[in-house]
Amino acid sequence: MEKQSKPLLLTDEQMRKFITEGFLILKTDFSKGFHEKLNDQLLNVYEEEGNPGNNLLPRVTELQRVFEHPVITGALTSVLGPDYMLHAHRHGHYNASEVAGEWHKDSYWGYNRMRNHHPWWAMIMYFPQDTPAELGPTGILPGTQNYDSRVFDADELDQEVKACGEAGTFALIHYDIWHRATPNTLGNPRFMLKFEFMRTQAPTKPSWNNAESEWKLPESTSPLFAQHEVMWEETWNWLTGKIGSMSEKATNDSNFIENKLNALEDDYEPVALNAAYELACCGKYGVQNLLSALHHEKANVSRLAAYGLSIAGKDAIPGLIIALNSSRTSTVIRAIFALSEHRHLAAEAVPALTQLVEHPSVIIRRSVTEALGMIATPANEIVAGLTKCLQDPDAQTRFMAGLSLARIGAPADSAVPQLEVALQDENRYVRAHAAEALRYIGTEQANKALITFLFNSRWCPTTTPANTFYP
Repeated sequence: MEKQSKPLLLTDEQMRKFITEGFLILKTDFSKGFHEKLNDQLLNVYEEEGNPGNNLLPRVTELQRVFEHPVITGALTSVLGPDYMLHAHRHGHYNASEVAGEWHKDSYWGYNRMRNHHPWWAMIMYFPQDTPAELGPTGILPGTQNYDSRVFDADELDQEVKACGEAGTFALIHYDIWHRATPNTLGNPRFMLKFEFMRTQAPTKPSWNNAESEWKLPESTSPLFAQHEVMWEETWNWLTGKIGSMSEKATNDSNFIENKLNALEDDYEPVALNAAYELACCGKYGVQNLLSALHHEKANVSRLAAYGLSIAGKDAIPGLIIALNSSRTSTVIRAIFALSEHRHLAAEAVPALTQLVEHPSVIIRRSVTEALGMIATPANEIVAGLTKCLQDPDAQTRFMAGLSLARIGAPADSAVPQLEVALQDENRYVRAHAAEALRYIGTEQANKALITFLFNSRWCPTTTPANTFYP
């Protein structure tokens, strides 16, 4: 079997493992001949033309079948919802080096942003050839998707998981997990095809094959650096459509809260991360303390407080709106982030947020552009603000405006004229995201603009320097 139309959704156990470990190793069932043809195409393109970069899909046409495979569509639907977006950035990694790559998190194309703990983004790393450990597969550190810093101990190599497997194996990873290329000691060509995906709608119900409503730990996990049961349970609840669910666990135990405030300043990030989430469960008193910590002089304390506030529910919103007036740019950015994760519950913050779309700080403008798309209501006010963002002098603000308008969809129809202008932008991602926004808006006006753009910029996958015209 090489093709099915119905996505093969993840099970509860697979979702639990993804939440805790930050990745899943899965496999498509294409034939050996399919992957031989795919590898021949890749080798020819790389040898004759070099890396095709963002044109990987149209240049290597067999790849489109990969992203129509039910195992891949099912995995992405389960984690990102049915309306997920394939991002315009894609890359074919070729590895023949015996030297290991550096541990890293992928960037957001130069955009220095707070990373989401909730799975708004994911990546697929696809291996089109048999990839044993000696061929240099991607190495992944389980459970590190929500760690900002390299806090790993000396045994990190013992905890590394390698995405080994037969041709058709792929890693579905949380966008922010720590990973690297491992040494290719065989010296044979090794391709890893990386594609990025974005959630366009916040979850309102489970999008996987869900049978059990309550969170529980997976039956088995890879070795982890720490346990984060509150964070994992909150992520599970978020994926089922619940917002601010952890406030139900509120406690007013002053000794408990004092201990967690001390832990919030711990130098070992996993300990401080747990404290932030646990304080978010402490009702109004926990929120008050997290709001104070948001203004802390230590950057890590302030950053982790923002994550706690992002799940703390409506009690946090008035204090976060006040924090938008801080003279410290980093505090404003973290308050914007926390508000964005409350989505429609933060609608009362929209007037204050839209005042920031012309802020002198480009980092604040980028942050508020993304937040408006996640809050999404009231639509008229938000779309008017995002239309201004499409005209920002900063390219990253403009391309984030396109993504935010895609999240809003049809109610963003009034932005179509400015999106048409953005289709001619000098930046490739602004153009691509403007096209995606038009697709998700989907009105007659948007579709007409999109079809005209696509026809004018259509691509011929067989045109190369060696084959320019015929046949």
